[in-house]
Amino acid sequence: MVNHREMMRLRVRNCIMRLGDCRSCGCFAAIFFAGSLTWAGDASRFNFHRDTLAFANSTVFAYQQGKIVSHGDPDPKGKPKRYTRRCFVMSRTVIQFYKFAQFDSHASPLDDKELAKRIRAVTRKPPWHPTLPPEQRIVFPGYRDLRDISQARTRLMQRNIGLGWTAYLRPGNCRMFYLHSKSYQEKTHEELERTLGRGDFFVAFLSDYPTLHINHSVVVYAHKEARAPDGTDRYLSYDSNHPDGPRELKWIPAKRAFEFQKDQEFVGGFARVFHVYGKLLQ
Repeated sequence: MVNHREMMRLRVRNCIMRLGDCRSCGCFAAIFFAGSLTWAGDASRFNFHRDTLAFANSTVFAYQQGKIVSHGDPDPKGKPKRYTRRCFVMSRTVIQFYKFAQFDSHASPLDDKELAKRIRAVTRKPPWHPTLPPEQRIVFPGYRDLRDISQARTRLMQRNIGLGWTAYLRPGNCRMFYLHSKSYQEKTHEELERTLGRGDFFVAFLSDYPTLHINHSVVVYAHKEARAPDGTDRYLSYDSNHPDGPRELKWIPAKRAFEFQKDQEFVGGFARVFHVYGKLLQ
């Protein structure tokens, strides 16, 4: 994993390269850019085991090796209803809490009514808005971080961060039906690099329509390592189906395409990427 110091160095290098021939101006701009990262989106400080949700988004069907093995409820009767169809909701929530909330573990916890009210207040803020300074953030007393509160108050969090079905109505969804060109994916890769370069998050809608092996959302928050000699980029992402650790998204320039990591629900490999929650109506 690339540490914070190395990430800063890579971003400065990329900034200088993009500015090309204007060397003196380029160096000045790169130094200014590096110095402003801590103040801006600052996604480089994102800690997976602190800043993500402790519970998982469950799939509607049961899978093995990326293939559906049961169309019914895979959980035995008598167990609580599973939390499904919330990958977009959970991706959005992680960013909103990172940007707009803060925690005070030394104070007394809130009652359920007030806690639910504050959760809704955070998750109703547009996730593309700038990070708030500490004095303007919504405070959650009694908990260390998002992982802590979502583990201790799972059901209350799930009931208040948002409905799953509304994700199907997002205007940006329509892109999956017609934007299939490799040139569009190249532009998306450039946008991903710019987004991380300014210290912000990139919420990726993953689709391979019309095959439909994957229809999912993840939060890309950092480079996994430096760019490979052949131009391959590897990224760390928060996948709400896997609260145990980050998953890998990969850009392969030779294919002009993205690939996502294999798991029980997805066979792995090709997935188109569409940027969501980066602006209004996206």
